[in-house]
Amino acid sequence: MVFAGLVLAVLATASVTAAPLKIVVFGGTGNIGQRIVREALSRGATVTVVVRDTAGTTLPADPQLTLLKGDILNEADDARLLKGATAVVCAVSFRKPQPDPPSYRKAAVALVTALRGAGAGAPRLLFVGGAGSLEVKPGVLLVDSMPAAYRGEVMGQKQALDYLRAVTDVPWTYFSPAASIAPGTRTGRFRLGGEQLIVDAKGDSRISMEDYAVAVLDEIQQPAHLHQRFTIGY
Repeated sequence: MVFAGLVLAVLATASVTAAPLKIVVFGGTGNIGQRIVREALSRGATVTVVVRDTAGTTLPADPQLTLLKGDILNEADDARLLKGATAVVCAVSFRKPQPDPPSYRKAAVALVTALRGAGAGAPRLLFVGGAGSLEVKPGVLLVDSMPAAYRGEVMGQKQALDYLRAVTDVPWTYFSPAASIAPGTRTGRFRLGGEQLIVDAKGDSRISMEDYAVAVLDEIQQPAHLHQRFTIGY
């Protein structure tokens, strides 16, 4: 009887673990965001994509996918949209209609504020960041060797990371890509790291957007970097 009870307990736990994910993706129509959405749907998740303007926005026809209007910089919008979610992904690029680097930090602040309001059941935040603040060697960041035109965005992303590092009461993770991230193949084979840029045997640092999305969903389903930044590369 004891054995049977243990079996039932294990099955009950497995049932809870297997419950479908509910993910809110801000920036889900961008190059990286749409691949995160696609990967999430392939794993049976229910996905809500949030955009500032739904006019002219097209998404794949899928009963598990919903498009809603909202502004990530508006705390009230964030609080309304993340209710009942398992995780919220910030994959917004503040490049259009003109570059706005300070908004990366503003987005992090708005999301954290909304998550605090959600209490103990708040969804996990996964923030899609940049590679520029990764170390290429101790004390030397990738941004130090980047063209000046990119530094504004890198510093905006770094300010978001610096802000999150002071947050201990909300579950967050910041995910930096390799130095080069582009559309490619979903291989499911890559390496993960922490604060240092990952390079291959040739000294190149690269990852496909598809494999980046794989790692995002892996982290959501099996959290391993709570209150941390991590990175990826081949």
